[in-house]
Amino acid sequence: MRGLQDPTERRHVVDMEVSVDNHPRILTEIDAILEGLLRETGASRVTLRQDVPGDYAFPVSHEALAPGVGSLREERTVDLRKQPVVRELQQGRQVIQPDTRAAFDDPAFQAMLATYGGLAAQIVTPVFSGERLAAIVSLHQLGEPREWTEDEVAACTAAASHVAAQL
Repeated sequence: MRGLQDPTERRHVVDMEVSVDNHPRILTEIDAILEGLLRETGASRVTLRQDVPGDYAFPVSHEALAPGVGSLREERTVDLRKQPVVRELQQGRQVIQPDTRAAFDDPAFQAMLATYGGLAAQIVTPVFSGERLAAIVSLHQLGEPREWTEDEVAACTAAASHVAAQL
């Protein structure tokens, strides 16, 4: 499959335990983690999507944006349950796509690229609670494709691990 790490590896999967006892602290620390990843990579956007009750699967709960980049916090037209990337995440795979336009021919995926502001490259990292996909950390590059470095992939994995520790 294009854009995927070795499907037999789970080294990029992050496990977490859920706690709501420290909610006010969570917002500040999660925002700092996402901002740090944005600064470290120089990408366009970092989002955290969480599996929360409601009609929309994995809404954006936190994000960090480069100047001039649109927010996805209120976006509800893309059904993530039908997206091929989410299916890969549910299998425990981190998805690394240097050129999203070439990653999947799926029409829903291609439509999502435009809806998300010209998404051209991304690294998407799953966060698990037990066997359940509990959250998704995404690093987005808008406009043009981008070759991701090993350090950037590792930074995404580390950020997801730090986020998991806050949830």
